[in-house]
Amino acid sequence: MTDTESTPPSPTAPSSRSQRTALAVVGLVGVLAIGFALGFFARLPFQDKGSPIPAADSVDVGFSQDMTAHHNQAIDMSTITLTKSSDPAVKNLAYDILTTQQNQVGQMQGWLALWDQAPLPTGGYMTWMTEDGGHGHSGHAAGAADAPAAHDSSAMPGMASAEEMSALGRASGPALDVMFLQLMLRHHQGGLPMMEYAQQYADVPAVRNLSQTMVATQQSEATLITSMLAERNASPLPMN
Repeated sequence: MTDTESTPPSPTAPSSRSQRTALAVVGLVGVLAIGFALGFFARLPFQDKGSPIPAADSVDVGFSQDMTAHHNQAIDMSTITLTKSSDPAVKNLAYDILTTQQNQVGQMQGWLALWDQAPLPTGGYMTWMTEDGGHGHSGHAAGAADAPAAHDSSAMPGMASAEEMSALGRASGPALDVMFLQLMLRHHQGGLPMMEYAQQYADVPAVRNLSQTMVATQQSEATLITSMLAERNASPLPMN
């Protein structure tokens, strides 16, 4: 081989994209660990004052379980988009949502572990949202005739169906960006009533504070996503 001939790349050398993905995964694991730590530390203010541990049918437990399930899908959608999109604005939004909601899931899972409660709902979604705003929470969600089965996450407002998630995974280019924005806007809008309810009726101050933060953040993101869809000549999806 002459000096002017180029050396072919090694077939075993990892691509830059693979390296970036690996680094992102490592970083996100760290974010999740920090979220769990924050969740454990957040117990100190209310437990030191002798407040009772929330019951399994409380707003605090129900919100933490249901919002974990809701957030998990947003994390999945954001991970797909962050990996596949080439639009800087869309990638930045996906990264912000992914890291913020992983942190919040860590907090909620930390609380549930401290309260000795299941990490996810076991009997149905949104049964802790009663029509009178009371704290019995054995009834159904406000306006709901029957509590949806716990295994069917698409039954929660704003959640993408399995078919929609598969379509997002297959999409690319501008179609991927628009689909992500549409699904995420609907997702934010669907989760808002749960956040507002917890903000008003949760007993634990840390839960009320977190839900208030979620409301402010997701309303701001919803405004941004709406403008991003308009820039791409796309319309929001109707609520499911």
